[in-house]
Amino acid sequence: MRQKAFFNWSSGKDSALALYQAMHDGHFDVVTLFTTLAARGGAIPMHEVGLPLLERQAAHMGLPLITCPLGATEAENHAAMQDAMGVFLRQGIQTALFGDIFLSDIRHMREAKLAKTGIRAAFPLWGMDSRTVLTSFFALGFRAIITCVDGAVLDRRFVGQELTPDLLRSLPAHADPCGERGEYHSFVFDGPLFRTPVPFHMGTLQCHTYPGATPDAPPHPFWYLPLS
Repeated sequence: MRQKAFFNWSSGKDSALALYQAMHDGHFDVVTLFTTLAARGGAIPMHEVGLPLLERQAAHMGLPLITCPLGATEAENHAAMQDAMGVFLRQGIQTALFGDIFLSDIRHMREAKLAKTGIRAAFPLWGMDSRTVLTSFFALGFRAIITCVDGAVLDRRFVGQELTPDLLRSLPAHADPCGERGEYHSFVFDGPLFRTPVPFHMGTLQCHTYPGATPDAPPHPFWYLPLS
């Protein structure tokens, strides 16, 4: 019997491929997408995809979408997530699916938090080589654009470009091909999950600057392209 699951949807390429894998490997019945949204602005953190476009993306896949707005404090976030997990458990959903590839600390954090709720975590892409992930992504016909880059790693010219094999080859050697360490984020608008391509509009390039990791480190810039 397939396990009922919800998918933690980021709107990007790793989510898309992991969801595709989960829906075709015979182990899971993915009944809904689940996305957390920033307290300010109501968009997916880092991806800069707002709720209306997120709902459009889900509709083009024919999947329900449940969102969880994050609060202003960690305690508020914890309470909101506990409520959401309780709803899933009452629906008989006991598995949470993620698109993570190799960051063990992130995986352990997700597993530890979910363990307290009675829901298990599963990772369809876990252990795959980043280039293999993208090779599969392209071979299946998925399409995505880059919505955000870490300005300390990638030039802002990458923002707004479609992710292609040629673009992949132009990434610097020290960047993970999938951007698994936050080098870049993406929005998937076409591929085998979608009934038809998702229409979207690109906004104006923006730069958000965050403090450095240490007091003497330079400010850390991230370049964003809001989508709607």
